[in-house]
Amino acid sequence: MLRVSNLSLAYDGEPVLEGASLEVGRGQFVSLVGPSGSGKSTILRAVMGLQSPSGGRIELAVDGAEIGILFQDDALLPWRTARQNVALGWRIRGRARREALEEAERWLARLGLEGFGDRYPRELSGGQRKRVAMAQVLALEPRLLLMDEPFASLDAIVRHRITEDLLGWVEREQLTVLLVTHDLEEAQTLSDVVYLLSQGPRARIRQRYEVPIPRPRDLVRSRMHPSFGPLLERLWHDMSQEVGGPEPVRPARDSDRRKAS
Repeated sequence: MLRVSNLSLAYDGEPVLEGASLEVGRGQFVSLVGPSGSGKSTILRAVMGLQSPSGGRIELAVDGAEIGILFQDDALLPWRTARQNVALGWRIRGRARREALEEAERWLARLGLEGFGDRYPRELSGGQRKRVAMAQVLALEPRLLLMDEPFASLDAIVRHRITEDLLGWVEREQLTVLLVTHDLEEAQTLSDVVYLLSQGPRARIRQRYEVPIPRPRDLVRSRMHPSFGPLLERLWHDMSQEVGGPEPVRPARDSDRRKAS
């Protein structure tokens, strides 16, 4: 679905990423993790065609219309209702207004927002706005979904629920996903493969980790899988080597809390 080969990227002539190679197979969920400034989001920008590589190449098995994008900010138009925001993509593609709005209403219902179609973004909670943004993207039926810290601004409970909804949708529809995240547990819980980038500038892909947790996945039960703890320890250790200084204190897992009690 996506192959990045020996990719180098720069801003104003200053190198950010150098010689990075990765693959995202059809139906795979792949995450990019690494220190701030390592070029994770820059890779997404290059895949979207928003930044030209200074070296290497990007091969896509889909065209631009088949790529969906979810950012940390929901990017909803404040003067449009939830229904109109979801319908916007179809309207841009030439779908009749009534048909686009009906399709938008169906997608809002699928994401638990039935009856919210007439509300404006300012009248919705953060979690509701994020669901509208998801409906806006998924309604166009992308084959490749790019996500850049899409749920970072949400509180823990809302984030869990929305992530679980998205994971279920991705698994049912066999979407291909490339996620940028700073959350190592999130990356491991969701992904089939995790790539760790080194510290920038001139960041590289330092390591590739396969996640042997079977699908379909449950966000809580996945953390109880025998492979979860050891792999998370590896990720934290390797990340700490890139950040420098003492190894960061990782958050306690549920299994740790049970032992302590």
